[in-house]
Amino acid sequence: MQDPIDVAPGTIVVYSDIWCSFAHIAVHRLHEARTRARLDDQVRFDHRAFPLELLNKGPSPRSGTDSEVGRMASMEPGAGWQLWQSPDWLYPTTTLPALEAVQAAKAQGLDASERLDLALRKAFWAESRCVGDRTVILECAKAAGVDAAHIAEALDDGRARRTLSDQAETAATDRVDCSPHLFFADGGDVANPGIEVGWAGDYGVGWPVVSSDDPSVYDAIVRRAAADPR
Repeated sequence: MQDPIDVAPGTIVVYSDIWCSFAHIAVHRLHEARTRARLDDQVRFDHRAFPLELLNKGPSPRSGTDSEVGRMASMEPGAGWQLWQSPDWLYPTTTLPALEAVQAAKAQGLDASERLDLALRKAFWAESRCVGDRTVILECAKAAGVDAAHIAEALDDGRARRTLSDQAETAATDRVDCSPHLFFADGGDVANPGIEVGWAGDYGVGWPVVSSDDPSVYDAIVRRAAADPR
């Protein structure tokens, strides 16, 4: 039997990738639900990597993400979206440095890693910025109120790389189903909350077919986390 996912009380562990449009929706809805419930000081999000490029043995294609934007944006426009507007050569070929930076930011607290994670997602999905680029990562950190000098040092010496690799190893097991997959301190979990989705055609050629979407589940999710005292 595999060890359970470790989750601190008052925390929601979120396995995801920045490349994932469903995770972009989930993270946006988590932040919105937490604020709506006035739980910003009580519930934290512990972001962990579900690196699609390692699990799929290659970077996510632009054709795949482009095919998702229209459908996902119609479900949660407030998250911020646009079709890729920058030059093709600026489309990221990796999100690993960004995922590593989010782990490194935890040295400044989970709130810092939350802010950097959200800034990086918006940079990619809403601003067509290359989140695999060091300069973009550091600009996102500064804009999010995270100590960018610390993030730069962490990227230089790789202090969070082992953590990222360990999370990727866990993501490759059957304990984590997809991006996003949420885990709670009470031992429960939920994958891609509120959304039932299939796919028409091959990824990068077809498009997502969403059969149901219930954003209200996020209100229950943050209350569930708050019920576990910190």
